[in-house]
Amino acid sequence: MSASAQSSEGFAATGTAPADVLAIARQVLHEEADAVRAVADALAATPDFVACVQAILQLKGRVVVTGIGKSAHIAGKIVATLNSTGTPALFMHAADAIHGDLGMIQPGDFVIAISKSGDTPEIKVLVPLLRRKGVPLAALVSNADSYLAQQATYILHAPVSKEACPNNLAPTTSTTAALALGDALAVCLLESRQFTAADFARLHPGGTLGKRLYLKVGDLSRQNQRPQVQEDAVLKDVLLEISGKRLGATAVLDSSGQLAGIITDGDLRRMLGSFSDLENLRARDILTPRPATIDVEDFAAEALARMQSRNITQLVVTEEGAFAGFIHLHDLLREGLV
Repeated sequence: MSASAQSSEGFAATGTAPADVLAIARQVLHEEADAVRAVADALAATPDFVACVQAILQLKGRVVVTGIGKSAHIAGKIVATLNSTGTPALFMHAADAIHGDLGMIQPGDFVIAISKSGDTPEIKVLVPLLRRKGVPLAALVSNADSYLAQQATYILHAPVSKEACPNNLAPTTSTTAALALGDALAVCLLESRQFTAADFARLHPGGTLGKRLYLKVGDLSRQNQRPQVQEDAVLKDVLLEISGKRLGATAVLDSSGQLAGIITDGDLRRMLGSFSDLENLRARDILTPRPATIDVEDFAAEALARMQSRNITQLVVTEEGAFAGFIHLHDLLREGLV
């Protein structure tokens, strides 16, 4: 075999994908979906799941999730999901645990060990050490008769008949099933804690997701200028206010300081074709009454939704019913919300 027909590891490399590649992909997805449904069906015969949720809800410490190999990667993801949904959690690699990391487990903690077979050497070494720590142990396993399952306080059963790998070797279906059961556990804890979108936002302040959940209209509008004119303002003053404040619009206030309407760049262009006596024109003559508004305490994401539904680029911002400024589409673009 030539060097070009062989990979760096010595495996045959044809250089072409099998003709039925889509059929293979669909088969893998169907097999993994069937495995997740099987885990869901098995929950009815797994009373330990409910007991495990109740135990974690009463926990004074953290949930420590451990595993080896591909299960360790699943453990890391479950830890991330638990932390982001209100359940403090730590990842501990099963191999590193017996070389010092076991010290991260404190009284009051709860351990979840993930293993398809439940009989790996590292797990067999780790379990007695965990029992010595006196912490509750949940086994997330495919084999409910395994060593790990028999030694655990709770069994989280994720039954898997075969892997999606044609050799039935590479962890595929089993890791998907374990991940899905971990997600189910996290969501059950979330709902039991009545964890809200506001709670979620406090734990996700960064990125677009966090901004959608916590960024308020007032956080952006207060950075802008507040173009405003009185109802009797002449056209020149309106033009100067709009161009000077650079928001493409100005609010029009009545004699009591209340919002009477808005004048936009578009209103000015349309006005040129509708009025011949521009010298005597006043703001009240060209304003749009009852403009779209939003409160300073509303979320910026809601401002975006209102702009999109009305096909406009700015909203008048109010605070306790009074004019408080503008929020512009550019503000939302700058924050990455669009």
